[in-house]
Amino acid sequence: MAALKSCLLLLSILCHLILPSNSQGSELNSIQQNEIKVNAKDSFGRWEGWGTSLAWWSKQFGKREDLSDLFFTDDASVKVNINGSTVTAPGLGLNIVRYNAGACSFNTFAGKKMQISPYIPKSRQMDSYWIDNLSENPNSPSWNWTADESQRTALLNAKKRGVNLFELFSNSPPWWMCDNLNPSGAPRGGNNLSPLNYPLHSRYLSTVARVFADKFNVSFTSVDPFNEPLGPGWNAKGNQEGCHFDVVSQANLIPILRNELNKQSLNALPISASDDNMYDQATWTWNKFTQEVKDAIPQVNVHGYESYSGNRNQLYNTVKGKKLWNSEYGDGDATGFTMAGCLLLDLVQLHPTAWVYWQVIDQTGWGVIEGYLDSGSLVKLNPKYFALLHFTRHIKPGFTLLSVSGDADQRTAVAFDSSKGTLVIITLNEGPSKDYVYDLSAFKKVGSKVDVWTTDVAKGTKLYQKSASTVQNDNKFRFNIAEKSLQTFQFVASQ
Repeated sequence: MAALKSCLLLLSILCHLILPSNSQGSELNSIQQNEIKVNAKDSFGRWEGWGTSLAWWSKQFGKREDLSDLFFTDDASVKVNINGSTVTAPGLGLNIVRYNAGACSFNTFAGKKMQISPYIPKSRQMDSYWIDNLSENPNSPSWNWTADESQRTALLNAKKRGVNLFELFSNSPPWWMCDNLNPSGAPRGGNNLSPLNYPLHSRYLSTVARVFADKFNVSFTSVDPFNEPLGPGWNAKGNQEGCHFDVVSQANLIPILRNELNKQSLNALPISASDDNMYDQATWTWNKFTQEVKDAIPQVNVHGYESYSGNRNQLYNTVKGKKLWNSEYGDGDATGFTMAGCLLLDLVQLHPTAWVYWQVIDQTGWGVIEGYLDSGSLVKLNPKYFALLHFTRHIKPGFTLLSVSGDADQRTAVAFDSSKGTLVIITLNEGPSKDYVYDLSAFKKVGSKVDVWTTDVAKGTKLYQKSASTVQNDNKFRFNIAEKSLQTFQFVASQ
């Protein structure tokens, strides 16, 4: 994921900066561009939540209770130890975790041992529970249920704090299933799992799901057998676990996985796929599947590494009727500006029901916390952390995503909770300071008080700073948004 993703993101971000943006229109068009009408009855489904993958960061930091509080509670004030100092911040309130069924073990059997890429850091070698093919019995010595303790602890800590959606996913089958015994990929890329081993890979995932339900009291809510399966970077010298599956291989494996899950009495556990790297790639993959394969996939997962590019709306329309997640997004911009822009594009064009940040702790700007997974050092909360709060603390599970009209920039998302009468509007102004007018006349009643949160992503100031404003008598809310500023507005309203 790392090198390829960095290149794709850099290209997309450069294009975004170089090409003219609608948000920097002329004064003559400013009134039209800035008046946004909320459509109260035009919805895009029930919001399921926000999340993170536990691999790789939890291998190093998974036992930290303070980090679990920070990521998985919505407490107003969480104290966390960063680089020897106590830092206080609101909790993210994530309710989704993606748990990685690892591929690595360091045992030898039948003269075989894992082949290790010279470029994979130890922090990216996730433990496998199934360590040899001598027995399929999960109670036999072929299975090591004490492995992966730190990631599993993070999972259990998340569950204690209210996380309610758990996705099991695979970057690679266990090393001994791979053609070259290397869980980073084939010698020159391409498929690295023989069709003869599709049942074993499926059995591994289904057994992990079964044992976690029985032994650890964690019931996975979806299982994904692939990670960016068409990625060209999965090879024997890769810097992480990865396995290429062409579309035919994916289509052949899906029904086998369904059968193995059913054998474990996990008939209700849905399969998600295919976690393609890009929106357009996901559309292409889906169109290649037969109807039978599509019917076996209730949830479509896609990654957001096309950044500002890619036809999000085309993917939404292509898989309409299926649950759609952006199951992995990451970028190296520590300010949160790129993330906020891409996330709003997702909400406006892709219409997912869940959104997952890849690594909450990672090097430089890739994490919402800057941290280094091999050395175990945490440096600081990036401004990106506070940008993410604008979304995760306000659009909660059960909200409905609404559409808007008049938003030429497509950087405004709206969500409504009819049971509590809470209306949330989030806008990123990517251009110079300007006035926004939000037409709320589609609602029967809107309270006069507005709670406002601001993060100045250009300057890294006003980090999730709260203030207040009012709605005018004409059911319009007017607000001047500063240059490169992210705003969350919260109202009391009824339809």
